[in-house]
Amino acid sequence: MDKLIIIGKITGAHGVRGELKVFPLTDDPRRFLKLKECIICGQKFEKPEDKVCSSARIDRDNVLVRLAGVDDRDKAELLRGRFIAVTRDNAVKLKKDNYFITDLKGLKVIDDTRGDIGTVTDCFPTGPQFTLEIKRENKKKDLMLPFVKVYCYEVNIDEGYIKCRLPEGLYELYE
Repeated sequence: MDKLIIIGKITGAHGVRGELKVFPLTDDPRRFLKLKECIICGQKFEKPEDKVCSSARIDRDNVLVRLAGVDDRDKAELLRGRFIAVTRDNAVKLKKDNYFITDLKGLKVIDDTRGDIGTVTDCFPTGPQFTLEIKRENKKKDLMLPFVKVYCYEVNIDEGYIKCRLPEGLYELYE
């Protein structure tokens, strides 16, 4: 099976007809409106179940999703805490210099001056940009690096690295 990409977390049921309340874990929640096939799974992709999405609509900060075979509130509640994922083939197409968070995790971060800084363990939004969480060796505190072109100037998913120029003083904050 292709590597899966999580796009939302099921937070509960909505109404009595099996609609799922989903917190989107994608930068464009409207992508759910075109969703046809998905996989319901755990956070680490355990117990995957193929599902067909019959409808979706946006509701404030959530998406309300209907899955074939989930037709009452009890069935919907059983999925609370699970995740909605898609295969790479069903993922949205990315523009140049855009990446899936799952592809950034595990990449080595190499600074021009200091060399190998550590490994990306997470990437999360912080205002208008994303921030990389970088796990460092020797039990040093994780380093947080804004994931912007001025600092992270080269990303090579295939080779497994991100080349960067750390902002002045950032490294010293974490020492």
